[in-house]
Amino acid sequence: MPRPDTTPDLPDLRTAPYAEPWPSASRSTAPDRPATADRLVQWLRYSPAQPILRARAARRLPVLAYRRVPDRWRFGAQLDRLCRTAVPISLWALEQAVAERRPLPPRSVLITFDDADREVLEHALPALRTRGLPAVAFVVTELIGTDRLPWRQEAAFLTAHGGRARTLTADGPEHQLAQLSALPDPDRRRSLHELRVSAHARPPRRERLTPEDLRELAAGQVAVGSQSLGEPELGQCDDDTVRTEIVSAHRALTDWLGSAPTAFAHPGGGFDPRTVPVLRELGYRTGFVTDQRLGRRLPEEELRVSRVPVDATGGPVHLETVLSGLHAAVHRRRGGGRC
Repeated sequence: MPRPDTTPDLPDLRTAPYAEPWPSASRSTAPDRPATADRLVQWLRYSPAQPILRARAARRLPVLAYRRVPDRWRFGAQLDRLCRTAVPISLWALEQAVAERRPLPPRSVLITFDDADREVLEHALPALRTRGLPAVAFVVTELIGTDRLPWRQEAAFLTAHGGRARTLTADGPEHQLAQLSALPDPDRRRSLHELRVSAHARPPRRERLTPEDLRELAAGQVAVGSQSLGEPELGQCDDDTVRTEIVSAHRALTDWLGSAPTAFAHPGGGFDPRTVPVLRELGYRTGFVTDQRLGRRLPEEELRVSRVPVDATGGPVHLETVLSGLHAAVHRRRGGGRC
């Protein structure tokens, strides 16, 4: 048996037999991988279950959900491996398959980015362009043109630097962030303001995408989709707020892009059924959740398409186990949440 940190070459799927081809990740404010779970994944990669997972995955649709792309070259190496083991498709191809009710071809994979920022423009786009690959970038519209962090990252920084709020009674920043996410939206906003006032340091500023950047992404085969206005936990919002979050973001993106977005990433990766009538009214064709699952090649619910988190800095073993479904299965088994 080879050592877990030794990565044998994968077969080229364009010449390998069909049944053999296929060779994280709770939401976190840090880009680091869950090391313990990933080590377990590496060991399990050599288990007898892998051929079964590979064969099953060839009949599924992996939708990859990247959050950060800090290194263009490592991401590019991952794309090279992806091109050998799968067939990256465009959002348009998925939407056509849904409209025509026909499954996508075997080994199809869709690349997506959540909370898209300048890393997608500066690191991911050049790597995608070089290889002629399409993707989808989801954006939080209230961050466009600003230098602010997403609220979850901001809250994690503030709690780690002495920020306090009356509603946050849990011990430790991680548990306080979970508590903050579970609050009704008005309480979450008030608590976040208290954290800002009481913290010993201000969070770092980070330049975000601009409307011009969004148009550049769209021109480079990276479709731009909506991730709502402010990315709250919609399950903690009232009906009016749910509608406002979706409609306001939709109008802003339509103005900036010159055409209406057709893809929506459910904030926080979860699903709230109240979004469905609003999305249908606005003409959305696909909606994505991050539920650690490989979906069907013809999605059963086009506004609830499954995605799996993937680390852009991960090596070939990480990508291989994501594509096979092993990585997601381990995280579900260990109680890992959505990305």
